[in-house]
Amino acid sequence: MASTPRWRAALTKALNLPENKYQNVYQLATVDANDDPRSRTVVHRDILSPEGYQNLPILLTTTDVRTPKVSQIRGHPRVEITWWMGGSQDQWRIYGPVRLVPSPDVKIDSRSASQPSLALDRMDEQGFDWEKKRLDVFDGMSAHMKASWCRPPPGSTIKSYDEAKKWPQTVPKLGEAETDEDKRNQEQALRNFALVLVEAVEVDWVQLAEKPNQRTRFTRNGEEWKEEIIVP
Repeated sequence: MASTPRWRAALTKALNLPENKYQNVYQLATVDANDDPRSRTVVHRDILSPEGYQNLPILLTTTDVRTPKVSQIRGHPRVEITWWMGGSQDQWRIYGPVRLVPSPDVKIDSRSASQPSLALDRMDEQGFDWEKKRLDVFDGMSAHMKASWCRPPPGSTIKSYDEAKKWPQTVPKLGEAETDEDKRNQEQALRNFALVLVEAVEVDWVQLAEKPNQRTRFTRNGEEWKEEIIVP
């Protein structure tokens, strides 16, 4: 069985460093219908892998199914993450195929344009419960964050910032909605909430805290990772 790539262990270690406590966001780059680059900041939620295959990491973040990135991912189902951790001065660029996991009630044909995906397909074969994971990730967020999925579609025009005062401010945890309004908001938020799964096949790691600076490129061929020292 292939070994765990060194970059994954280093990334996990960096995430747990006190100086990187709030470094859990990265930029996710996509390509739109005009072949123009698009990028936005998203929150890192988890690193997954098939059972028994720590050499096949998948980075997990989330999105609203109404955002432009969803159609961009469907049209060009490969993305790149750029992740700067200022505390430890590490930069990561992680590239690979991407998959969306929306609500079962939302039909966005998220796999019709999927790229070949060894790790994700293996998790499917193992019977991984993606819907349970989606619900767990949603429930683990703050009440305020959960409410962000029952606002008007992201990027849509509003007349003034005052309109935001009318939007739901909190959504309770699953099973804790008491009023009809809370139940409606929770249902709407869950319908719009989706997982974004990025399977790493190429990783570029720059260590700026090292003097001289160090840069390493990792590329996956099948289940094996190749490691090369390159110029920073």
